[in-house]
Amino acid sequence: ERSIIIITVMELLRIGVIVQCLLCFGEFVTPQIPPYDTRKIEQFVDHFNYQTKATFLEKYLITYEFWKGKGPMLFYTGNEGDIESFYENSGFVFELAKDFDALVVFAEHRYYGESLPFGQDFSPANMGYLTVEQALADYAVLVQLLKETYQITNVVALGGSYGGMLAAWFRFKYLNMVVGALAASAPLKIPANLTDPYAFFGHVTEDFASVDARCPQYVREAFVMIDQLAAQGESGLKKLEEEFLLCDQLHLDKVEHLKGWVRNSFTSLTMMDYPYPASFLAPLPAFPVNVSCGLLLQEKSRLRGLALAAGLFYNGTTGSLKCFNITEEFVECADPTGCGLGPDSQTCDYQECSEMRMVLATNNVTDMFPPASYDPTEYCQHKWSVGTRKGWASTQFWGS
Repeated sequence: ERSIIIITVMELLRIGVIVQCLLCFGEFVTPQIPPYDTRKIEQFVDHFNYQTKATFLEKYLITYEFWKGKGPMLFYTGNEGDIESFYENSGFVFELAKDFDALVVFAEHRYYGESLPFGQDFSPANMGYLTVEQALADYAVLVQLLKETYQITNVVALGGSYGGMLAAWFRFKYLNMVVGALAASAPLKIPANLTDPYAFFGHVTEDFASVDARCPQYVREAFVMIDQLAAQGESGLKKLEEEFLLCDQLHLDKVEHLKGWVRNSFTSLTMMDYPYPASFLAPLPAFPVNVSCGLLLQEKSRLRGLALAAGLFYNGTTGSLKCFNITEEFVECADPTGCGLGPDSQTCDYQECSEMRMVLATNNVTDMFPPASYDPTEYCQHKWSVGTRKGWASTQFWGS
């Protein structure tokens, strides 16, 4: 049998019971992150064209903290960001490494962090080599080198979200490289358009409702109030500026952006709803959805409550911001869940316009957001001169 179950059901149950018990007593030990070495490997820009010889340096992090010279390798398939961020916020990987005496490697995804085939030039002409296929080939080359260097036989791929999708696809594509994959929160069916488009934001809403059923209702009411005030003209926009503590004057054409700023926050808080403080996307407290919902409920004004609840993601746990700059804190992109900020957001945006199209929508019934169908086709064509290839995602990544 080619498939090997690395983590037994009992092992997962044991970890789960520990987590639940710690939470029952109001305690949760933040995972200890071990030191690492930073390495780089030369990779082909195009693995599949023998006529091209261009290369770039891919970064990876490696720790020997738990390895005793003969254990397996846990290989994290890096996703949309610098690899240090994932290393510093993936404590579960090191819990496993400790249990299995494993060598741990975190590989950075091409076009992210410092692994840049064309430097900071993200012009459309340079983006064609940003594909899942090329990224997986990078990982395969690196794993092969590491297996030979350290005489390791068993390698398990791990990842979360897009990284989890990559871990699963890595196992599908390169059976000779990894014996298994742990794909956490990996929405494999979304880019293949094989899921309910309303499901994602429905889950975001359910997370807030699980804290207090009033939270989603208060959010819905606040969104209605935003539209009502916007329709009043200058006086209504001024009221929104005050209630949302905005740094700049709010114009009518930025009202939808304000809504996106709120939606992006709630989406991010849900994805980062860890039981311990974390600084992955923002410096957040433990259980940030609980905290956000509490901020919403404590205010008499629905709008101010929404502002503070959403502002948690942008203001973090320190609360140092005196006002919110919604145009700098949230940048619209092809993904309605957000692409982040900085150079990595450009790379993420391109992927969302090509292979990784997120077919999502909101209806204000199963979710708490205003009804909307997010179709970035025109945007993607204008910005990147690229569009999706109908049917290819399901053929390549999942099948119908």
